[in-house]
Amino acid sequence: MDGQTKVAVIYYSATGITYQMAQAACEAAGEAGAEVRLRKVRELAPEEAIRSNSGWQAHHLETQDVPEAQLDDLSWADVLIFGSPTRYGMIAAQLKQFIDTSGPLWAQGALADKVYTGFCSTATSHGGQEATLLSLYTTFYHWGGIVVTPGYTDPSQFVAGNPYGASHTSNNGEVAPDHIALAATALTAKRAVQVATRLRQGAAG
Repeated sequence: MDGQTKVAVIYYSATGITYQMAQAACEAAGEAGAEVRLRKVRELAPEEAIRSNSGWQAHHLETQDVPEAQLDDLSWADVLIFGSPTRYGMIAAQLKQFIDTSGPLWAQGALADKVYTGFCSTATSHGGQEATLLSLYTTFYHWGGIVVTPGYTDPSQFVAGNPYGASHTSNNGEVAPDHIALAATALTAKRAVQVATRLRQGAAG
C-alpha cells in the first residue's frame, strides 16, 4: 500500500462555526493516521454583505490563509469530508458551486470508489440538519462514492443523536460547537479514515 490515507476536509463557513468543526475533523483524521488537507471553498457573497455582519467579516479575515479548494483536492484524496451550514435544508451555495465544477472529474470516473462523509450546522434546533446531510450525500451517490456515517457506533452518538453525520445548532452563529458536536465530528472523520484505509489495504492485497 502506497503511503498514508489522504483526507481532504472541504468546507464553507461564514461566521466560523463550520470552520471549527472542520478543524476537529482534520485533527481526528490526523490522529487516525491520515495525511490531511484543510480547504475552504470560495466565498460568493459580495464584500458589502460580509461587512454588514461583524462575525462574518471577522471570520473572513481570520481565515484568509486557509487555501481555497481546487479540483486537484478531489483527485488527490482517498477520503473527502464536506462541511457546510444549512441553507433551507440544503448545503450553502458556496459549497454547491464548488461541487458543480466537478463535472470533468465525474465524467472520467475519478470521483468513484472514494470514501465520503459530511457535517453541518444550523441556526435553530431541527433546522434541517439531517436533510442537509442527506441532500449532500445524493451527490456522492452520483459520483459512485462510498458514504460512511457515524451511525450509532459509539455510545457518544446516543447523546449527539445524528447518525447521518456530525451536526450542531449555533443559534445564528452565537453558540460555538460544544464537546458533543466536536466529538461527533471527530468520530465521523475517524470512521471515514478507518474504512478508507481498510479498502486501500484490501485493494493492495
